[in-house]
Amino acid sequence: MLIGSVIIIIAAFVVVSSMSGPAADSKSVEQASRVAGETVSEGSGELNSPGSDELVAAVGTHGGEPEAGFDPIAGWGKSREPLVQSTLFKRDSKANLINDLATNYTVSSDGLKWTVTIRDDVKFHDGEPLTAEDVAFTFNTGADGSGSLDLSMLENAVAVDDYTVEFNLNDPQATFINKLASLGIVPEHAYNESYGQNPIGSGPYRFVQWDKGQQVIFEANPDYYGQEPYFKKITMLFMASDAAFAAAKAGQVDLAEIPASYAYQKVDGMKIVSLDSIDARGISFPVLPSTGKKTEYGYAIGNNVTSDIAIRKALNIGIERQILIDGALNGQGKEEFTGVDKLPWGNKDAIFEDGDPEGAKEILTEAGWEDTDGDGILEKDGLKAEFTLLYPSTAQERQALAVSISEEARKLGIKINVEGKSWDEIDTLAHSTPVVFGYGSLDPTDIYLRYYSKSYDPSNYNNLIMYNNSVVDSYLRAAITSFDQDTANKNWQLAAWDGTTGFSEKGDATWLWMATINYVYIMDEDLDIGTPRIQPHGANIFGNILEWNRTEN
Repeated sequence: MLIGSVIIIIAAFVVVSSMSGPAADSKSVEQASRVAGETVSEGSGELNSPGSDELVAAVGTHGGEPEAGFDPIAGWGKSREPLVQSTLFKRDSKANLINDLATNYTVSSDGLKWTVTIRDDVKFHDGEPLTAEDVAFTFNTGADGSGSLDLSMLENAVAVDDYTVEFNLNDPQATFINKLASLGIVPEHAYNESYGQNPIGSGPYRFVQWDKGQQVIFEANPDYYGQEPYFKKITMLFMASDAAFAAAKAGQVDLAEIPASYAYQKVDGMKIVSLDSIDARGISFPVLPSTGKKTEYGYAIGNNVTSDIAIRKALNIGIERQILIDGALNGQGKEEFTGVDKLPWGNKDAIFEDGDPEGAKEILTEAGWEDTDGDGILEKDGLKAEFTLLYPSTAQERQALAVSISEEARKLGIKINVEGKSWDEIDTLAHSTPVVFGYGSLDPTDIYLRYYSKSYDPSNYNNLIMYNNSVVDSYLRAAITSFDQDTANKNWQLAAWDGTTGFSEKGDATWLWMATINYVYIMDEDLDIGTPRIQPHGANIFGNILEWNRTEN
């Protein structure tokens, strides 16, 4: 089964312009030198150059240091190239699923039994063979409640023989194929609570060293069954984006992810690359009113302002997304209206005209919202059109978007109070308070978990707005259980808008989707990164690492 190519263009190199913004911070440069373990040449401020087949990359903003270590069951490599571990399937540059460990698979007529055969020539980095027992162990462990990947549809995985594994499902979800491309396989004989601190896998790179808060080092796996990588050693430095840019300017890293604000700068000997993505930024709107009800964890449910569909629709059409992109994202993004516009299951009919403040005001007036006291904020039945918007305090672009949304909303008579919080704090407030979230996956299961009424789970972000539309539910069920891709995509699209109802703005206006962000990198001019994979939420810059090389030596 192949997933259709995603309708997306990997952006060409961004044109670099005149230098602007803050200069390299000497303290940041010194820290980068120390972390990289290199010596700064006296008088030059530059590092002694590593071998051409060694890569030093500054990461951190997206896909940086994993809190739980390099354990795929705990989330390492989810939607991204895990490097250390292999997956059963992976994606090519057009987002099609191709074999990795797997050589073939079949699905029973009822969709409840998946049988996968795997290669017989794969060894873990410690020399032990990788077998179906390891595959079954990985998925069973991930499904027992400790994993970060949603495997609620998996009843169990069973090794039939050394190279055949059966997956027994409790729900015939056709999208299960995407799980087989998301979870890196771990060795049963070496997996324990500390596995993430010293991981063993079968992927193209083996783990060497992790200095927490500073760096991780990987070296090429000499026994890798696939293509031999050009880079024999990869050092990832965990740095804040501003410090990463400073290190790049100082010649201390070969590649660094940088903020959108630096996208048009020029650095001698380096180029700036901006990659389009399917990573969408959107605002969740609690659709239930506040009645005093709480989740089983004691968190408040509902919001009396955002539960009014007029507020949700007015914000959706009144805000001009391109203004947000040009300002908050420095032009590094694309307009987004449904959260999945660029994907095969996106519904073009659900896209609407935005930047219509007069139309937004008309919606609000018809719904009974008026500014009766002249303070510029609308009221209805004694309730101010005012609410708090949360964003994770470490996410610069989400903060910028939140502030921009607040400024634009005020023009409509809606007051949005912007607050940055830790994720632990957001967890306690997200059922009653709008949040700037990021989503972007090649697995449409994300749509199902976001909008299907029965997917609500107070312990995670599944349908945290507690949306319930029986018509949408029927489309979502038809989509996730259909093994015909065209039929599945049609139902995903109808769930967004069928001409009468749906989760998009034209229907229930459940979220305010703003933009997909670009991932911006600065890198050596001679670094050839081939054809990058589709960039999902969290980025996947190393997704095609086996294609990377240098054009000059």
